[in-house]
Amino acid sequence: MKAGLYIAEKQVTVGQIDIPDLQPGEALVKVAYAGICGTDMMIYSGKHPRAKAPLAMGHEFSGVIERINGESSFIVGSRVVIEPTLSCGKCEACLAGETHVCKTLKLLGIDKHGGFAEYVAVPLDRLHQIPDGLSDAHAALAEPVAVAVHTVRRSNLKAGDSVMVLGAGPIGLLVGMVAKQAGASQVMISDLSPYRLQKAEQLGLIAFNAKEVNITEEVMKRTAGNGAEVVFEVAGSQATAKQMIETVKTQGQIVVVSVFKQAPAIDLAAMHFREISLTTTRCYSKGDFSKAIQLMHNGEIDVSSLISHELPLEQLAEGFHFMENPDVSIKVLFHP
Repeated sequence: MKAGLYIAEKQVTVGQIDIPDLQPGEALVKVAYAGICGTDMMIYSGKHPRAKAPLAMGHEFSGVIERINGESSFIVGSRVVIEPTLSCGKCEACLAGETHVCKTLKLLGIDKHGGFAEYVAVPLDRLHQIPDGLSDAHAALAEPVAVAVHTVRRSNLKAGDSVMVLGAGPIGLLVGMVAKQAGASQVMISDLSPYRLQKAEQLGLIAFNAKEVNITEEVMKRTAGNGAEVVFEVAGSQATAKQMIETVKTQGQIVVVSVFKQAPAIDLAAMHFREISLTTTRCYSKGDFSKAIQLMHNGEIDVSSLISHELPLEQLAEGFHFMENPDVSIKVLFHP
């Protein structure tokens, strides 16, 4: 079958790999759409510690069931979106039902071939039905929406709170959208890309260009000098690690979403004296994934404006080049 393969740092190609053999309890899914995410960019840059070439990346994808090996409520022809996490089922977290923080968590598209291919073998318990009325392209974004749903659920956000989102990439924009849907009175967001900030404004978020204004001053102006009740750090830079402490309200909460490539310097003393809470977040639960699908199906979260490019898999390299430039892209989807 055709597959888009990571082969070396900054090198991808379209080649041929075997159609996967189905194990008991798996379905063969014909991929409809698959999106590039930040983790794929990390793999592409040669910086992911687990991903090994040659690899068909892509853990954000939707498709149609071609074959089923085992008993299932799904049938051949079902439209599905894939929850790509692969947990061990045996560690303490898994036994407690918190499979998304499994001690040895793996993902399709990182530890095994993923959605940048014509077909993927998927465990039956990782499939979610796509409801009628939700397109395959939009459904492919269920995974990043689920990240945002989980992130906001992990926060202490209450209706009427002010929110600051540091970073207007796809996840930052979705966190802002979900926070707004959850009742935030105002959602501020910062970035360096005018293109992404324009998208943020179209989504009803208050956008700040970090090249042009002092982010902390702008947040204080809009919160009567108090700061935001909840700050989401979604950029993974030293600058935003500093800003997250400066922009949060006394006794407020910081939620770190980013996976920092380098450990940032954090002023813990500044947090200590203001009783600031720090929370981290990883992936999503099955319930978060289901809620993400529901929010998109109900029209409460509209991802259409986040899809900047839809490309055939043959344009794999071009898609990654687009994603390297935040002034022209937000979410690139391939259709194999």
